[in-house]
Amino acid sequence: MSALALVTEWGLLWTGIGLAAAAIDQPRRARWLRVSAIGPLAVGVNHLAKVAVRRERPRLPGLPALGRVRTSRSFPSAHAASSTAAATAISRVVPTAGPPAYALATLVCLTRPYLGAHYPSDVLAGAALGLALGRAWPGLGDGGRAPAGGVRMPPPPEMPLARREAAAP
Repeated sequence: MSALALVTEWGLLWTGIGLAAAAIDQPRRARWLRVSAIGPLAVGVNHLAKVAVRRERPRLPGLPALGRVRTSRSFPSAHAASSTAAATAISRVVPTAGPPAYALATLVCLTRPYLGAHYPSDVLAGAALGLALGRAWPGLGDGGRAPAGGVRMPPPPEMPLARREAAAP
């Protein structure tokens, strides 16, 4: 679990996935490059929240944390934010890649309280922040999904020319 925490530090695993996909998937290269940036972006936005909230990490007497942490600030979880943001972005580029990406993001989220680095509420807040960032990150296309604000409506059927002229005011 500490290894997973290490490779997802600063959103680096997600950056690597985005860069590898950009190298392989030429038609969607620009979108994959944007995916590669969302993990580190989420960590940066998350840091601003940590500075504002200033919540200390959990400390249980006689039970040291199982993993290393870089700061004493806990809320929200940067690992959860970057992982959920990246999984959301990936699912927007290729919807079929969403379930494995979310599975990995969920695993990352579950490790944070287990390693003693976060309270569960830190992880939930980080995941919510990541979800919002992943949905708002521009330039990913919608991967065939409905737009964020509503339902995709099919285009209206073509009307024969005679009907269009009769319908015109």
